[in-house]
Amino acid sequence: MKDTYILGIESSCDETSISIVKNGVECLANIVSSQIDIHKNYGGVVPEIASREHIKNITVVLDECFKKANLTMKDIDAIAIAYGPGLIGSLLVGLEAAKTLSYLYEKPLIPVHHIAGHIYANSFLEPLTFPLLALIVSGGHTELVFMKDHFSFKKLGGTLDDAVGECYDKVARVIGLSYPGGPLLDQLASHGKATYSLPYPLDDDSYNFSFSGLKSAVINLHHHILQKGETLNRENLASSFQKVVIDTLIKKTKKALCETKCKNLIVAGGVSANQGLRSAVLELGKELDVKVSIPPLAYCTDNGAMVASAGYYAYKLGRRADLYLNSKSQEELK
Repeated sequence: MKDTYILGIESSCDETSISIVKNGVECLANIVSSQIDIHKNYGGVVPEIASREHIKNITVVLDECFKKANLTMKDIDAIAIAYGPGLIGSLLVGLEAAKTLSYLYEKPLIPVHHIAGHIYANSFLEPLTFPLLALIVSGGHTELVFMKDHFSFKKLGGTLDDAVGECYDKVARVIGLSYPGGPLLDQLASHGKATYSLPYPLDDDSYNFSFSGLKSAVINLHHHILQKGETLNRENLASSFQKVVIDTLIKKTKKALCETKCKNLIVAGGVSANQGLRSAVLELGKELDVKVSIPPLAYCTDNGAMVASAGYYAYKLGRRADLYLNSKSQEELK
């Protein structure tokens, strides 16, 4: 059986990444050019700057990817592109690069939803086993998705306001941590205790999430402590915040696993790198006798390999896009 090589391009936010993946599971090269040091000066991603950096970086990343994989465009079967959701200017840079390569080398163009990419990042551990439940936790998304087969997505619920990753970064900024604050907050929480009282957001029987109220509660608590001239224990506040977030995610994930009778759980998205969440999910797997898959740290954040892996399965299903494909800042998973 002939091997299939997919070139994956990801530029939805502030990482320019291109990868070559063999048969959907073997990453031959995954080059990521990060802009963290640039956006750190502004306390968050500046869309216009991100777009300009993608333009500067994308051909360099492409060349490096082929050199590392020791392949050429002649070896590539198809080009997978993350067309959305994300920052529209950033997405367009990657999309135009993908279209250009598709046209010049007469390669099929495979559209990949950014979140589908995060889900298929788990393929680098082992092929996905169906049916499965995916807990998606990232800077822009918090969702529970049921899959009975490849590219069969049924959204059970999602965030009604702030995504969990966005909430982490905003809380981190409030307590004086630098950008990106999510990983730093996770580290800080591991050294503290949950001593501060914070509300549990949208603590109901739905599969939806809401973190804006929790974010506001932390901001108000921080303000009142400073107003009273008291000393803020950052480690304990971080631990208190993280406990509420993780308890909320685990509670609704457990409910979904029980109601769907699903025995396969995967975690996807940038926040899947959170050590507190990883530990809690593994404990949930033991409690319910459920197989748990969490992607390696290198594939948690945005990367071209996840797009190429998802692109492989989309390619096998016959999914194609023409050169009229456009980027979308918001798009339901499909």
